[in-house]
Amino acid sequence: MLKLDPKMSKSEIDQFLSGKGDYVQIDHLGRFIKEQIPMDTKKYVFLKLAVLYEKANMNLEAAKMYNNAADLSVAFSEKIKHYLKEAELYTKAGSFDRVEAAMKKAMSEANSKEREMIQSSVKMFFEQQAQLNEADSKRNQATRYYEKLLEMKISDQERRIIKEKLLELYKQLGRVREYSNLEKMYK
Repeated sequence: MLKLDPKMSKSEIDQFLSGKGDYVQIDHLGRFIKEQIPMDTKKYVFLKLAVLYEKANMNLEAAKMYNNAADLSVAFSEKIKHYLKEAELYTKAGSFDRVEAAMKKAMSEANSKEREMIQSSVKMFFEQQAQLNEADSKRNQATRYYEKLLEMKISDQERRIIKEKLLELYKQLGRVREYSNLEKMYK
C-alpha cells in the first residue's frame, strides 16, 4: 500500500500512518484531503492534520484545519469547540484579526451561556500568551496581548491588574508616550 485510498476506514488510515514521522504523515494526509472522500473521513483527516501541525508548532496551518473541521461539523457544540481551538491557535500565532473572526464564528453558533464561555476562553488565551511572552522576556509582544485584553469586556479589577502590568512593561520598554496615555486614560 503506497498511498491512502478513499475507501479506507479511519482505523485503516491510522494503521497506514502508524510508524511514519509527523512530516511524512502531513504529506500523505495533505495529498489525501484533495481527493474525493466521504465528509466524515474528510473531517477526521482535517483533525489529524490539525493535531500534527500543532505538534510541529505550525499554529496558522493547524488553525485552518480546525476551521475546516468546524465547517464540516453538524453539531453546534462541535463547531464551537473547533472554532475555539482555531481562536486559541491564532492567539498563539499573534494573529488578532483571525482570532476575532474565529470568535465571531463560534459566537454565531452559540447560545447566551456558551457565548460567555467563548468570551472567557479567548480572554484566558490572551492572558496565557501574555504571561508566556513576559516569561520569555518578549515584553513588546506581551504588551500587544495586554492591550487586546483591555479592549475586551472585563471586570474593573481585571482592568486594573492589566493596566498595572502594561504600565510596568511600558516603563521597561521605554515607551513613555504609551505609559502616560494609559495612566491618563484610567485615572
